[in-house]
Amino acid sequence: MSLLSPDFYTQPVDEVAQGLIGVTLTVDGVGGIIVETEAYDAADPASHSFAGRTVRNATMFGPRGHAYVYRIYGLHHCLNIVCGTPGSAVLIRAIEPRHGIDSMLERRGIARPIRELCAGPGRLCAALGINMALDGASLDRPPFLLEDVDTVPDVVTGPRIGITKAADRPRRFGLRSSLWLSRPFPGFN
Repeated sequence: MSLLSPDFYTQPVDEVAQGLIGVTLTVDGVGGIIVETEAYDAADPASHSFAGRTVRNATMFGPRGHAYVYRIYGLHHCLNIVCGTPGSAVLIRAIEPRHGIDSMLERRGIARPIRELCAGPGRLCAALGINMALDGASLDRPPFLLEDVDTVPDVVTGPRIGITKAADRPRRFGLRSSLWLSRPFPGFN
C-alpha cells in the first residue's frame, strides 16, 4: 500500500469519491477500508456549499486534502474530504472495520456484532473518535492515515441517502456486495 498523493485530491469530486472506495482510512491507528462515499459540490443543491461560504462550511472552500467535519442533528459528526473545485467534498459514509476494533466498540458503547459499527457517517465518526477538533486537519499527517489500494475495486453507483434536494443524482459510491455498507445499493446487494 502507498499513501494517497496530494494530486489525488485535485480531481473532480465524483472521481475522488469513487477513488476512495477500497482506501484504508485510520485515525490514530483505528479504522478500516472505505466502502461507501457520497460526492457534493458547490453546484449541488444538496451540498452545504450550495449557498456559498459560511462559518459552518468554510473548510469546504479551504485546502484540498483536508477534513471537513460537521455536526448533524446536533449530536453526530460527519467526516468529509475536501477535494476538486472550491466547495467540493466527499462524505465518508461507511468503512469495513479492520484496525482497533476494540477501541471502536468501546467508543460506541456496544458489543458485537460489529456489522453496524461503522455503517453510517455518524457511527463511523463515533467509532474513530472524529469530532469538531479535526475540522480542517490535513489528511496527510497524524492522526489521519489514508493508504491507497493495489487493486481496482468493483464500485457501484446509486442515489445518495438522507437528502431531499437532488436526491436522485447518482453520487453515492460503494464497494459492490460489501457487508459493511450503511444501506444496500438497489439492484446490487
